[in-house]
Amino acid sequence: MSDFLKNYDAITDSQLRSCVKLLGKLLGKTIVSHAGKDVYLAVEKLRKGFLDLQKNKNQKKHDQLIKYIKKLDDETLKNVIRSFSKYFALVNIAEEAYQHIHREKLVRSKKPGASLWEGSFDHTFKEFKAQSVTQSDLQNLFDKIEYIPVFTAHPTEAKRRSKMEAMRHIFDTVLELHEYHVNSIKKQEIIDKLQAQIIILWRTDEVRLKKPTVEDEVENGLYYFRTSIFKAIPQVYNDLEHALKRVYCDSYSISSVKIPTFLKFGSWIGGDRDGNPNVTPEVTRHAVYMHAETAIKEYIDQAEKLAAFMTHSDELVNLSKEFLNSLESDKKLISRAFPNNQELYSKESYRRKFKIISYRLKEYLVAIKNESTKSNLSEDAYKSSDELLKDLYLIRDSLLADNDEILLEFGLNDFIRLVETFGFHLMSLDVREESTKHSNTVKEICKQYNDINYDEYKPSDKLTLLEGMILDPKLEKFDLSNLSEDSKRVLEVFSVVNELKEKVGSEVFGNYVISMTHYACDIFEVLLLAKLSGLARINNEGNLSTDIEITPLFETIDDLQRIENILNELLSNKLYFEMLKGQSSTQEIMLGYSDSCKDGGILSSSYSLYKAQKEIIQISKQYGIPCRIFHGRGGTVGRGGGPTHNAILSQPPGTVNGKIKITEQGEVLSYKYGNMQTSCYEIEMAISGLLKASTSLIGIEKEYDSTYEDLMNQLSNLGEGSYRNLTEDTDGIMDYFYEGTPIQELSKLNIGSRPAHRSGARSKYSIRAIPWVFGWSLSRHTLPAWYGLGTAIKSITNESEKLDTLKNMYQEWPFFRSLFDNIQMALSKADLVVSKDYADLVKNKKQSSAIYKKIFEEYQLSIESLLKVTENQDLLKDNEKLALSIYRRKPYLDPLNYIQVMLLEKNRLEAEHNEELFNPLIRTIHAISTGLKNTG
Repeated sequence: MSDFLKNYDAITDSQLRSCVKLLGKLLGKTIVSHAGKDVYLAVEKLRKGFLDLQKNKNQKKHDQLIKYIKKLDDETLKNVIRSFSKYFALVNIAEEAYQHIHREKLVRSKKPGASLWEGSFDHTFKEFKAQSVTQSDLQNLFDKIEYIPVFTAHPTEAKRRSKMEAMRHIFDTVLELHEYHVNSIKKQEIIDKLQAQIIILWRTDEVRLKKPTVEDEVENGLYYFRTSIFKAIPQVYNDLEHALKRVYCDSYSISSVKIPTFLKFGSWIGGDRDGNPNVTPEVTRHAVYMHAETAIKEYIDQAEKLAAFMTHSDELVNLSKEFLNSLESDKKLISRAFPNNQELYSKESYRRKFKIISYRLKEYLVAIKNESTKSNLSEDAYKSSDELLKDLYLIRDSLLADNDEILLEFGLNDFIRLVETFGFHLMSLDVREESTKHSNTVKEICKQYNDINYDEYKPSDKLTLLEGMILDPKLEKFDLSNLSEDSKRVLEVFSVVNELKEKVGSEVFGNYVISMTHYACDIFEVLLLAKLSGLARINNEGNLSTDIEITPLFETIDDLQRIENILNELLSNKLYFEMLKGQSSTQEIMLGYSDSCKDGGILSSSYSLYKAQKEIIQISKQYGIPCRIFHGRGGTVGRGGGPTHNAILSQPPGTVNGKIKITEQGEVLSYKYGNMQTSCYEIEMAISGLLKASTSLIGIEKEYDSTYEDLMNQLSNLGEGSYRNLTEDTDGIMDYFYEGTPIQELSKLNIGSRPAHRSGARSKYSIRAIPWVFGWSLSRHTLPAWYGLGTAIKSITNESEKLDTLKNMYQEWPFFRSLFDNIQMALSKADLVVSKDYADLVKNKKQSSAIYKKIFEEYQLSIESLLKVTENQDLLKDNEKLALSIYRRKPYLDPLNYIQVMLLEKNRLEAEHNEELFNPLIRTIHAISTGLKNTG
C-alpha cells in the first residue's frame, strides 16, 4: 500500500476497520455453523493467499491457488462464492454506515462559523456568502431551481428485495453499535443481534429463482420510497432551512428566504418500452396505480400519526375562522367517517380533522386499488392532492395564528412537503420508445391515409408531410382498425397515457422520450400519433396544442453532432414553435451517456455531450424557448456515472440554469437510497451541486480559458480514433468480447426484464450499452471507461507546453477534473492480470493474444499519462477513501474472478444447460457485482 493511503483519516478508518473485522468475524461464525468448517477453511485459504499475492507477486503461489480452486467440490465452491458475496455486502454496509457516522461527527462537533464537508448545505452557503450572495439572490435562485431524479430499471441489477431489507437492518444495527464504545451488556446484545441478522442474510438467497417481471421492477423501485425516501425528503428540506439560518442569520433573526418544494421524482420503470417487449400498455397502466397506492398509504400513515399527536382541547386553543369553516363543511361526512361514534374527538378539532383526512384518503385508496378513479370516486374521497393540501394548509395557518409554530416541525411540515413533492401520483412516469417503431407505424398510416410511400421522402420532406397531415381535419376520421397489430400496440400506449391522465391526473406521466432521435421529423411522427390518440389537437385558430411533452433523446456520437441542425429545424417550424410558446412549455432534451460512450469511447462521449449542452442552451436562447437538459447517466464511468455533485458542477457554465433532470440507474439505487441517512446525503450533495452550477441566474458567471476546449477537442478526436480502432477495426474484437467476458451467460440470468441484445448477431451495435459495460467490468477490463486516454495524451504532449496546459485544465476546469477523476476510478477497478485469464477463454488464441496485448499496452499508457496530468504518483491519491475501499476489496475479488473463469470454461464445454455448473456461475456474477459496487 502506498504511503498516502496510510494517512487517510486515521480515526474514522480505524473504526471502519474494526467494524469490518467484527462483521467478518460474525460472518465466519455463520459460515462454520451453517456451511461447515471446510467451507470456512477454504475461504480463509483463498482470502489470505490472494492478500499475500497483492503484497508480494509470486507466480508459483498464484498457480497453486488456482489449482486449489479447481479441486473444490461443487457444494464447497458454491458456498465459497456465497461467502465472498456476503462479505462484500457487509463491507458495503460498513462503509456506508461509517461515512454517515463521520458526517454526523462533523455536525455534532461543528463550532459556529466552521464549515462541514464540501458539498454540504453549510459549506455551500458559506461559499455564497463569501461571494456576496444576498438572501434576495438566494430567493431568486430557489424560485427557479428544479431537481428531478428519474428512477430506471436495470438489466444487470442483481439485488433481490429480501436481501436489501436484510442489509438495511444490518446498517441500522451497525449505527446502533457505534454508540457503545466500551464493553457492556448492551453492546454484547447488539452484537448478538448483528449475528442473528447476518444469519438471516446468509439464509437469504441472493439469486432470483425466476426472471423478474416489469411489475417486480416497479415494486423494487417503490421499496426505496417506503424505506427511506419518504423519511429523507422532509429531512433534506429541514437541513436546508437550518443551514441557511445558521449561515445567513444571527440567533435573533430568521431567514427571509422561503424555500419552495423544488424536488420531484420521475420513473422509467413500467414506461420504458425501448427494447423491452414486456412493457405492455397494461403494465404501464398498473405501474401508475402502484405509484399512487404507495403515496396514498404513506399519507394515511402520516395523518394517523398526527391525529395521535395533535390532542389540543378546543377549550384551550383559538382555532382560525377558516379552519372552523372547514369543520362545518366536514359535517356532511361525519356519519361515514365515524360510523360507530359520531361524537368522537368532537372537542379535539385538530385530531378530528386528521381523522377525517385519513378517512377521505382511504376512500381515494379504494378507487386506486380497483384501478379506477375520478368517475368512480366516492363523494367523500379527495379529488386531488390540491384538496388535501388545502386542508393541511388550514391546520398549519391555524396553528401559526395561535402561536403554536414550533409544533409544525413535529410532523405537519413534513406531511406538507411530502404531498407537495409526490402529489397523488408519487412520481411522473416517462414513456420511452425507439424512433423506428414510430416510423413504421407512420409509414403504414401514410399508405392507408393517401397511398403515400413514406420511405421515399427525405427527412425534411417528411416533416412537411407530417405537418400537413396534423393540420388536416380528415385525419380525425382516420380508421385505425385496419392497422397491423404492431402499429396498434404503438398507438395503444398513447391511448393509455390519455386514459390515465384523465382518470388519475395530469402529473402521472412525465415526457414521451424518443430514443435514437436522428431527425426533426422523428418528433413530428410522435405528434401525429398523439393527434390520432386524442393527445394533440388543432384549435379554431389553426394552432396545435398537446397533452404530451416530447423529449428527443440523442445517444450516438453522430446524433450528438447533429443536435444543432435538428433543433434549428424543429424550433424554426412555426407550428411547433407556436405550440411551445402557447403552452409556455419547456423543451426537454435528453442526452444519452451510455450509447455515446459505447459508440465512441469515454473522451469523445464526454466532450460531445459537453459541446451538445452548450449548443442546446445557445439555440434555446436564440428562439426564446426555455430548455431543460435530461442527463441519461448510468452507474459506471463508462455510462456517465460518478458522484452526482461533481457531475452537475462539471456541466458547461450557464447550461444548468437551475433545472436538471437525471437518471438514477437501478444498479446504484440500493447504494444511494437503501437507507434514509445515505438518501439524505446523496440528495443534499445533488442539490448543492445544482445551486452552485446555477449561479449564472444571479449574475455570477464562470468562464474558463478557451484554449482548454481546443485541446480537449484534440483529445476527444484522438481518443475516439483509438477506441474505434479497437472496437470496430480490430479483427476478432467481438469474439474476444463475447468469449472473453461473461456476456453470453448474462442474457440467461434472472436479473432484469429487458433483453441484453437488439438482435442475436455478434455486433457492437447489437449489444446494448449496459451489458456492453457490464461484460467488460466483470472481466476486470473496464475499458469503455478509459480506453484511448493514453494514446490521446501521448499524441499531444510531445510539446511540453501542452502537457502544462493539461495540468492546468485538471486544476482549474471542473469538467476536465471530473472526467479524469472518474477515469482514475475505472482504471483502479481494472486488473489486466485477472483479465488475461478471461482472454484465454477466447477460441482464436492468436487473435486473443494480439487484442489483449493491445488493451494491456493502452492500459499501461493510460495510467502513465493520467498520472503525468494529475501530477500524482498513484491513482486516486486525491480520493483516499475510495482508494482504500478498492484496495481492501481486491484480495476478495480476485479469487471470485478466477472461479468465474473456471466455471465459464466448464459451462461452455457442456452441450446442454447444466444447472450444477450454471448456478455457481450466476453466484459469481452477483458476488463480483457486489464487490465492484457499480458494473454496468
